[in-house]
Amino acid sequence: MRPRAVVEQFVEAFNRGDADSLAELYADDAVNHQVANAPIEGKDAIKAMFRSEFAQADMTCIVENIFEDGEWAILEWKDPLGLRGCGFFHVLDGKIAFQRGYWDKLSFLRMHNLPIPTT
Repeated sequence: MRPRAVVEQFVEAFNRGDADSLAELYADDAVNHQVANAPIEGKDAIKAMFRSEFAQADMTCIVENIFEDGEWAILEWKDPLGLRGCGFFHVLDGKIAFQRGYWDKLSFLRMHNLPIPTT
């Protein structure tokens, strides 16, 4: 599966809040690094991260652009509350091997009335 198609499936599963389907898009040893947080390593840990995040906030990814270049896809997104971000996906053999996301964590926490860490 091409990187763009993987990211399209990622968005569909994300918008359903389906952590199990999301995890199946990742390689067993994948890394998901949302730069506002420490990297998450391994498919099972990534699944647990998504489960935790979906339990905390109602999130929707509205695609603005998806670009593909070789083994990489880039997702530019927004959400209904006005937050914007982008994600870079390295896809090998039809699975996400590495993902890095950029977004404003402080704005996200405030928008969803979640606690803001003091450290």
